[in-house]
Amino acid sequence: MPADSKDALKTLVVTSGEPAGIGPDLCLMLAEREWPCRLAFAADPELLAARAADLGRKLELRTVTPATVQPHAPGILQVLPHRAPVAVVAGRLDTGNSGYVLELLNVATAGCMDGSFAAMVTAPVQKSVIIESGVPFSGHTEYLAALTGAAHPVMLLVSGKLRVALATTHLPLRAVPDAITEAGLLETLGVLAQGLRERFGLVRPRILVLGLNPHAGESGHLGREELDVIAPAIARAVASGIAARGPMPADTAFTPRQLTDADAVVAMYHDQGLPVLKYAGFGHAVNVTLGLPIIRTSVDHGTALDLAGTGRADAGSLAAALELALACTRIG
Repeated sequence: MPADSKDALKTLVVTSGEPAGIGPDLCLMLAEREWPCRLAFAADPELLAARAADLGRKLELRTVTPATVQPHAPGILQVLPHRAPVAVVAGRLDTGNSGYVLELLNVATAGCMDGSFAAMVTAPVQKSVIIESGVPFSGHTEYLAALTGAAHPVMLLVSGKLRVALATTHLPLRAVPDAITEAGLLETLGVLAQGLRERFGLVRPRILVLGLNPHAGESGHLGREELDVIAPAIARAVASGIAARGPMPADTAFTPRQLTDADAVVAMYHDQGLPVLKYAGFGHAVNVTLGLPIIRTSVDHGTALDLAGTGRADAGSLAAALELALACTRIG
């Protein structure tokens, strides 16, 4: 049954992420709040019960199926049950649970694809332990794109009105220049523009594109990527009706004067744009995957193994991710 056919409330699913990290803690904290939706958590119910006991949080856990999720009530945690095969110790990774982590993503994605869920929100996973289990895994973005058949996913980080998209994601810095192509950047701009319209309700989004090199290449004296790749891609995007401008030097792009006329910024690589965004809103920023046929949001941080089970984790980013997912369902 489609997620919004029962009544006006949307059904959303939250994946609990790496079981040894703070994901289960954050799910418990979310379940204590008011949410205007039907809300399910994909997780091991025994793990959640044990973590709740460790943290002194009194919640009622109810196992559900996608079809039986009820309107959320504070203090009641509706669980889509999946078992972690290896006993979970907070803060201690185990490759034996990597398959469980991926299965949560598989189930949530399938539910979004078949209409059971209107959106999915993901708690953080630990890429390293998944890779060490023998699965090539570069991140949620790429994994979900493969599951949904999306040809060109785009990672967008959001903090208030500041939105930063990435032309490349999880690559070694040495590999970045070769990964930036005119065709690829043009496609990124197209996916971003469409996503800003469909997910954020911006009729004609304005996109500021950064250069790759210092001073945006200094007219070719500090690199030719801006002249040979980035500027031509922007020109083609503009010709297709996208309101894009640049390439802009990254060291001056994030000033109030430049951002006043920008709905989103495209950074050429991960650590070019995200440090600015995370400085502006770490702990409350949201990761959105554009270019998928489903709505997916996530946190702006990692698994914080040292905080798992301590009661010191902050649910701000996961709460913001759920709020944004709900907002996107209303626009979409």
